[in-house]
Amino acid sequence: MITVLIVDDDRHIRELIRVSLREEGYRLLEAENGQDAWKLLQETRVDLVILDIMMPFMDGWELSRHIRMQQADLPLLMVTAKGETGDKVKGFELGTDDYLVKPFDPLELVMRVKALLKRYRIYASDTVQFGRIELNKKSHEVLKGDEKLMLPLKEFELLYKLASHPNQIFTRNQLIEQIWGHDYEGDDRTVDVHIKRLRERFADESDSFSIRTIRGLGYKLEVNG
Repeated sequence: MITVLIVDDDRHIRELIRVSLREEGYRLLEAENGQDAWKLLQETRVDLVILDIMMPFMDGWELSRHIRMQQADLPLLMVTAKGETGDKVKGFELGTDDYLVKPFDPLELVMRVKALLKRYRIYASDTVQFGRIELNKKSHEVLKGDEKLMLPLKEFELLYKLASHPNQIFTRNQLIEQIWGHDYEGDDRTVDVHIKRLRERFADESDSFSIRTIRGLGYKLEVNG
């Protein structure tokens, strides 16, 4: 059974989220602050966390940072009243996967939870397929229909990261840290250069997928159709 942890100091919001997700058959856990949530995460296996930003004892920023230091593959959905672009960028840089601003439509919440769980199931597998393209994480091979391609390692890792999380926005800093490493001393324009090369390599596949620039945030891969 899928376990979802709801972290919010507002019991009415926790109840709304609980009611929205109950019919999906998920096991639901609750915490009213980041400190209690962090303790619970040390004791219980959780498949997804829905968290607020403004909470006592440990806020959502710090909780996200703690989680990402320990669990890189745990989906995080931030549900908060703070909807400014700067807050979203900070959330993404700390490892949040998606962002929903209060007040929210319960149906949209359910769809985002399902999409996040699906993305992580894709990422956990060894292959990713979108359109006519198939990526093999173990061999670093790219199949384009019947044609086999070998991309430079960083281009492959960048494409695999974006393709295994379709429609998820990644900031430049996130991509630098996750692909080039925390100790990378180059310019974050490196990401832009690699994105440009990928777009050029797969220009003839624009009907099936595209790598979009999200102004002020970063990049995401969209699968068409």
